[in-house]
Amino acid sequence: MKNVALVGYGVIGKRVADAINVQDDMDLIGVCDVINDWRIQNAVRKEYDIYAATTDAEKQMKASGISVKGSLQDLLDKVDLVVDCTPKNIAAKNVEVYKKQGIKFIVQGGEKHETTGHSFSAENNYKSAVNLDATRVVSCNTTSILRTLTALKRADLLDYARGTLLRRATDPWESHLGGIMNTMVPEKDIPSHQGPDAQSVDPDLDVITSAVKVPETLSHMHYWNVKLKKEASKEEVLNAFKTSTRIKLIHYDQGLVSNNTIKEMFMDMGRSWGDMYEVALWEDMLKVVGDELFYAYVVDNQAIVIPETIDAIRALTGIETDAHKSIEKTNESLGIG
Repeated sequence: MKNVALVGYGVIGKRVADAINVQDDMDLIGVCDVINDWRIQNAVRKEYDIYAATTDAEKQMKASGISVKGSLQDLLDKVDLVVDCTPKNIAAKNVEVYKKQGIKFIVQGGEKHETTGHSFSAENNYKSAVNLDATRVVSCNTTSILRTLTALKRADLLDYARGTLLRRATDPWESHLGGIMNTMVPEKDIPSHQGPDAQSVDPDLDVITSAVKVPETLSHMHYWNVKLKKEASKEEVLNAFKTSTRIKLIHYDQGLVSNNTIKEMFMDMGRSWGDMYEVALWEDMLKVVGDELFYAYVVDNQAIVIPETIDAIRALTGIETDAHKSIEKTNESLGIG
């Protein structure tokens, strides 16, 4: 059993906490944050031990009736590894604390690759993360890119890939703060950052991405044009995708015609928050023309990196050195597959 700390109980953090809590080879020792509102109150309701990131935060938490177990330092003294899910750029500052403590740590995709020197995707480079001191679980979009292109690469089908990303404007719970309405905002640079980010995990990928921010909050959607190494059948391509347990093939002609209908399906399946850990890829939309492949899929920006984070914990702590065994264990615990 490895003891794990969670720093940052937000959209990703609360999901990581719940995922750690259902594993049988790691313990969630505590949750650390600066907030004292309904979000951390839900962590209290789930009986997670609460730690305050700052002295001021501790005062505010106690004033709100929250039982505080101690400081960030108190929490770090009790654990083998910390998962940092704080907002973008905050983790980079926390890293100095973790390094001084000599504790292993994981950051999320909002941080730069250079923060850890290693970026992680379970089906691609698990082995290279075993017993490292730190890694970065790449972003939701990059995770989806790596899952799909790695599956094609394993089948020796992938030559190069070009993708267009339709990016949700903001997280659903923050739609009242920074969303966009009645417009679309293209990212100025091509490639957008996701292509180079995928290459931080797998430098051999020939991938270029472009991205557009659109006025919705449920998910991202990707369209891909892939040059195959050879002419292939649709069945060969689908068999390649089926080698990933974290790609779910869906059917447009069964009513899954949009991101909201897909979300509704996962809610009906009983997933917490309707979370979709898998890439939802349209099987009946997929098209192969000679050596060219065209496909589209949906990415749950709030959920897709959760299983990756659990696998990263196992890799860094060395409690499981085999990627397939860790992925299988994580999938079973989260109801994937």
